[in-house]
Amino acid sequence: MIRSEAVLGLPGYQITGIEEQSGKVRISARHTGPISCPRCGGVRLRMKDRRIRKLRHESLGLRHAVLELETRKWRCQECGRSFWQRFPGILPRKRATEPFRRSVFVRHWDGISRSRLGQREGIGSATVERWFHDFLQREAAQRSGAPCPRVLGIDEHFFTRRHGYATTFCDLQGHKVFDVVLGRSEASLESYLERLPGKERVRVVCMDLASVYRALVRKHFPKARIVADRFHVIRIINHHFLACWREIDAVGAKHRGLLSLMRRHRHNLKPDQGPKLAAYFEQFPAVREIYRFKQRLCYLLLKKHRTRNNCTHLAARFLKAIHQLRQARLAHLVQLGETLSSWSTEIAMMWRFTRNNGITEGFHTKMEVLQRQAYGFRNFNNYRLRVKIMCS
Repeated sequence: MIRSEAVLGLPGYQITGIEEQSGKVRISARHTGPISCPRCGGVRLRMKDRRIRKLRHESLGLRHAVLELETRKWRCQECGRSFWQRFPGILPRKRATEPFRRSVFVRHWDGISRSRLGQREGIGSATVERWFHDFLQREAAQRSGAPCPRVLGIDEHFFTRRHGYATTFCDLQGHKVFDVVLGRSEASLESYLERLPGKERVRVVCMDLASVYRALVRKHFPKARIVADRFHVIRIINHHFLACWREIDAVGAKHRGLLSLMRRHRHNLKPDQGPKLAAYFEQFPAVREIYRFKQRLCYLLLKKHRTRNNCTHLAARFLKAIHQLRQARLAHLVQLGETLSSWSTEIAMMWRFTRNNGITEGFHTKMEVLQRQAYGFRNFNNYRLRVKIMCS
């Protein structure tokens, strides 16, 4: 004997008949569980009416399934309230069972578009979107109240031209997005950070060289150590070096082959590329000296997993490099020295803490995919809800 629960996927039902009509499977069933008043819980009931409730259920293969339930209207003898019978797995005033709604949610999550999924199941694309949003809200309600992560990544990304930028708070240990907040200025983030629970748990915050984020972290995360993102530090060094190169040799700086070689580290050069750089440096010795200094500085900042004693020697070399940049006569090098000096503590933390914002940047790519799939978002709350659930 086949159990009804194995067929329907719902407990407490008894199948009374199954037939196929016009390519659809019609399943007749009735609920066998106890009935009580939803207001007072009373069991002294009197039946007033009955009807057949037709509900869309999970498809059996490629055939649509319709569940027909015998439902009754009752009157409670204790509180005097009249109510229609409630069923497990079926929400009030819904024309589809929860297993079918969840199957639509899962398939839309897996990448099937709303229009195609609606055509397959015989429902509207707006219905698919509405059900998908309902289940996202349920998932968000279950995960609400989570404390702040111990290792936090902060970065910005573009949302829309109307709303501007948004700030991403990422859990770097759990590899998931903690939250997304509209805006990137201190005024737009101040109210959110003031009421954020569990801020005292944060121990490490990784970010790029953004002064606004550093001021907010120092104010709202007093126990956290700020670690500069290594990629952004190396990028700003290369940016000032290339700007300085353009001042010395504007024609050579436009050569794409030379530009590609100048940006690379020494260990990434091929055997035939080293002589090309050497031949160019013979014509411009000043560029060679700046290039060698840039290489030494980059290799100094690329070191990882260093002990406290090792960091002491590295810090001395780093401070010496900053002093040399400040003493240079080129404006771009002096500006680079001032930037590295103002962020010297956060940059030095990179030798001890290996966390970086690569995880956050990867989630930004996934957020762009979500925006393209939705053809853009107008409501930031809907965008935030989808990001928090689908990027965790």
